[in-house]
Amino acid sequence: MPKVSQKCSFCGRERSEVNMLIAGINAHICDACVIQAQTILSEELVHQKSGKALQIDLKPPFEIKKYLDQYVIGQEEAKRVLSVAVYNHYKRISQVKEDDDVEIEKSNIIIAGETGTGKTLLARTIARMLKVPFAIADATVLTEAGYVGEDVESILARLLQAADYDVAAAERGIVFIDEIDKIARKGDNPSITRDVSGEGVQQALLKLLEGAIINVPPQGGRKHPEQKFIQVNTQNILFISGGAFNNIDRIIASRLRTNIIGYQAKDQDAFDRENLLQYISPSDIRKFGMIPEIVGRFPVLTFLIPLDHDALKRILTEPKNALIKQFTKLFKMDGIDIVFEDDAMEFIVEKATEHKLGARGLRSIIEAILTDAMFELPSRAKATSLKINRKYAEEKFGKSGISRLRVA
Repeated sequence: MPKVSQKCSFCGRERSEVNMLIAGINAHICDACVIQAQTILSEELVHQKSGKALQIDLKPPFEIKKYLDQYVIGQEEAKRVLSVAVYNHYKRISQVKEDDDVEIEKSNIIIAGETGTGKTLLARTIARMLKVPFAIADATVLTEAGYVGEDVESILARLLQAADYDVAAAERGIVFIDEIDKIARKGDNPSITRDVSGEGVQQALLKLLEGAIINVPPQGGRKHPEQKFIQVNTQNILFISGGAFNNIDRIIASRLRTNIIGYQAKDQDAFDRENLLQYISPSDIRKFGMIPEIVGRFPVLTFLIPLDHDALKRILTEPKNALIKQFTKLFKMDGIDIVFEDDAMEFIVEKATEHKLGARGLRSIIEAILTDAMFELPSRAKATSLKINRKYAEEKFGKSGISRLRVA
């Protein structure tokens, strides 16, 4: 049997020139060639994965809204606007380049609505339907470069993490920027002093929103010269932002009164003064403290109406991921059948309305009511059922729920 040469069969280096030489049948491979092969394999797998990720099953606006209806109760106007905007955005991405030089610009979306009305849920549900990477960023932690806080590029770092660092997939993802109203500048006039958490952040966001190649630190946080960056093109990333815009109704009311000068007073009744947010316009957002450039980067503006008693009760039971269904499943995993009677659900809705917490408050109230049961019943072998009526709900909520909601 011939003696196998003690050198790498791929690069030809001798054993003395490498750290390790791995023997095979009539062949050897060195550690350097193993690393190089692994790199090539990893890049090829990422490329294949990216090709699959870019295949988006885009449905027409009617179908998008129909999907949203399964998870979001009410908010018909917002769902219609979002469905059209998302459809146009991904249709724009998939367009075939032609010689007519017509380039469709990106339409980012801004949603105004009170806390707990469904801003985040809408964005998350659309991303789930399209099967694209989705990230949530809180605008309140963002500051200008050089100040304590996070750079705006950390938003894209979260999107990269959601896409498992598949850059191609991340570049077609959706980013939801929450609390966008909290970075409004302190007055309608440009600031002559530093506003590191307001106007300065808005200026920093412009580059992300308009579409540019951004150097993103892989782990987020602050950038520093010695770290490696991942380049991300934001041209096809859809940015959806949401905010409560507290007291913007005063700005809207002032504008509406200006517009109806010369009409009879009774014509003022044509406006729903209980929900002025439905009349919101880009000029109101600008006057609230958002710089004109930011307003221009969010051409699609919609609103969410406050949830009334009936809407909150429907949220408890109707959506696919309704809270009652979630807790029923939790107890079922312990072999316990839980039943919520109508009067108990009425009590839950009343408390959510009283504390003005919207749909987000419903879960806090249910958690407060069920804490004792969730603590005790799993260890009771004979516990097989639990009935929640109003009396039980009032007793348990009065024990711990009131203080919990006050803290919130």
